[in-house]
Amino acid sequence: MRGLYGQEIEYLSAAALPWEKLEGKTVLISGATGMIGKCLIELLMCRNRAAGRPIHVTALSRNGERAKARLGEYWELPYFQYISCDVNKEIPECGQADVIVHAASNTHPLQYSQDSIGTIASNVVGTKNLLDYAVSHGTGHFCFVSSVEIYGENRGDVEKFDESYSGYIDCNSLRAGYPESKRLGEALCNAYRQTYGLEFSIPRLSRVYGPTMLSTDSKAISQFIKKAAAREDIVLKSEGNQKYSYTFVTDAAAGILYTILLGKAGEAYNVADAASDITLRELAGILAELAGTRVVFEPPKESERRGYSTATKAMLDASKLMGTGWTPRVHMREGLECAVGQTGGTHRLNLDGKA
Repeated sequence: MRGLYGQEIEYLSAAALPWEKLEGKTVLISGATGMIGKCLIELLMCRNRAAGRPIHVTALSRNGERAKARLGEYWELPYFQYISCDVNKEIPECGQADVIVHAASNTHPLQYSQDSIGTIASNVVGTKNLLDYAVSHGTGHFCFVSSVEIYGENRGDVEKFDESYSGYIDCNSLRAGYPESKRLGEALCNAYRQTYGLEFSIPRLSRVYGPTMLSTDSKAISQFIKKAAAREDIVLKSEGNQKYSYTFVTDAAAGILYTILLGKAGEAYNVADAASDITLRELAGILAELAGTRVVFEPPKESERRGYSTATKAMLDASKLMGTGWTPRVHMREGLECAVGQTGGTHRLNLDGKA
């Protein structure tokens, strides 16, 4: 790990957190090869270099080859194990799991439109399967990684969503599969707490970006970053007036840890960097400037349009999480520079999907 990304991993691994809650324990992470899962694993592995009792990590994903490519440096470590499985099916025996972080989910527009059933299943069936595993294995804490999408469309009555906000979602639409299933996943966590006493936390992430993104990611910011990394024109497929909250991947991973270690059990916490609230047009402009290219408009394909969010303003109020001590450290411009490898010595994006 090099540059800003590596520096942030090092910094966060030494942060004054109650690491004793995790040291000597096993953390099971689904979606281990995804943008969030990979970053979280790298953070825990970095912590282990200084920990008296290492944090054991069990990494789950469907694609073993991708896992070896993205997490191979940890493969032979005694406190790391990888298990290939589909969380939408019965979870195989993975051993002890003191903490479970469920980060496996379809998270970008093409997946929503091309695999709508799988999108819903991972957030509902996958969540239930992992909750069942937690109950049967005496797990102490279950972390369900949720999303800004659960708030739906801003009804025009607030500037930013706090954790109590409930916006509008047209449930009779293909695009609704992701936010509605995330909502149901949160409800399942509450049901398992009431029935089995399983403690849980819910980090609701804003749009996340960074050098651990996959090459297949079809979110607008991911497409913009890939174009900028290749020094190509940035393709904008709308007027770009949508305004969203964003979070750099290391800050998102830290937010997840703060909800687990310092959050109040049974509650949700927004994870977003207020300094990175920006419109798509502004975002495209920054990346075009960094790449020395232009912003051009191109009408979206039907397969792309069906997966797009209809929300034109979706910003999160993260003051509740900041009350635990979490603070976003990497803001938009420097985060984008890191992701595209613009500055010397940074962690340059690999377009094969590896960071």
